[in-house]
Amino acid sequence: MNKNETKGHTKEVKGKTKEVAGKVTGDKSTEAKGKVEKNVGKGQAKVGELNGEAKKAKK
Repeated sequence: MNKNETKGHTKEVKGKTKEVAGKVTGDKSTEAKGKVEKNVGKGQAKVGELNGEAKKAKK
């Protein structure tokens, strides 16, 4: 697991936490921001995963 994957998974968790907090409090803005952050984290983790696979394939 590389830095991009780790940072991505961290953003994913933070986003999910914001999303749930928004749902619990009824704050649609926080919920939406959480969803965005979660999806950005998923994308970043996937980029990190693909970079790792590309490096392995080069060897």
